[in-house]
Amino acid sequence: MNFTKMQGAGNDFILVEASNLNRDWPQTAIAMCDRHFGVGSDGLLLVLPSNIADFRMGMFNPDGSEAEVCGNGLRCLARYVLDKGLVKTQEILVETLAGVRKVRVHKAGDGTARIQVSMGEPKFGAKDIPVVIAPDENSLLPIEPMLDYPVTIKDRELSLSLVSMGNPHAVYFEQHSISDFPLSRLGPEVEQLAIFPDRVNFEVARVINREQIEARVWERGVGETLACGSGACAVAVAAQLHGYIDNRVDIKLPGGILEVDWDRGREVFLSGPAEVVFTGEWLSEV
Repeated sequence: MNFTKMQGAGNDFILVEASNLNRDWPQTAIAMCDRHFGVGSDGLLLVLPSNIADFRMGMFNPDGSEAEVCGNGLRCLARYVLDKGLVKTQEILVETLAGVRKVRVHKAGDGTARIQVSMGEPKFGAKDIPVVIAPDENSLLPIEPMLDYPVTIKDRELSLSLVSMGNPHAVYFEQHSISDFPLSRLGPEVEQLAIFPDRVNFEVARVINREQIEARVWERGVGETLACGSGACAVAVAAQLHGYIDNRVDIKLPGGILEVDWDRGREVFLSGPAEVVFTGEWLSEV
C-alpha cells in the first residue's frame, strides 16, 4: 500500500488513496501512526470518492478513533490531490463527517503553498459540542456559561470556553507562559471528563496582543501535537468572543503559525502551509 507522509505546521499525517482498498482502517491507523513501530504520525488520512464533493476525507486518530474533521489534514489533502493532478482547479470541495469544506490553494513560484480552508461556522449549543452536566441525566448545559465553564482537575481550577468546529473543543486562557503549563498531566484528564460524551480536544492559550496568540493543543485520541487546525480556530473564536482579539489572528503553535479569520456569524477561515515529507510503501496487511 503506497502512502505519502505530509505535515502542516508540524501536524503530520499519512495519506492513502483508498478508493480501491478494503482494510480495517482503525487497526491500520493504530499500526501506521505508531512512532516506534510504524510510520509515525498524528493521523491517517484517506482520500476517497464522494457523491457530493470532489473528494471525501476519512480521518483516523492514532488510537483508531475516527475524527469528524481536521483543518491541517484538509490542507494536506488539498495539496496532495493538486500535486498529483487529481484536480485542475485551485478550489476544492472535500466531504468530511462534519460536512463539506471548501479549500483554496495558493501556490508560490518556489513551489511552496499557502492553503486556506473554510472550517464552517462555529457552534456553541450543548448538543453541538456535545457537553452534558451529568452523564446519567438528559440535562444539557445552557448557552450562557459556555465561555466560562468551571472545572477542577487535580486541584486546579480551569475556566473553559467550549466550542464546536465540527469537533469538540475546550479552550483555557492562561495568563502566564504556556510552556510551563502541565499539558501532559491535565490534557488527558480534560479530554476524558464525563461531561464530554465524545471526549474533547483541549487547548491552552495565552493572548500576546490583539493579533497574536500562543497555544498548545492536547488532541483527543492523539495527545499533544505540534499544531491543530480546528484547535487554532476554536482558540481564535473563543478569544474573539471574550473580546481579546479582532477578526484576524495568528495562532503561534509549537510547529508553526496558523492564521485564522472570523467575521462573527460567518464561517471560520484557516490558512497555513502543507508540505510533503516523504513517500513510502506499507508492507504489512494491517
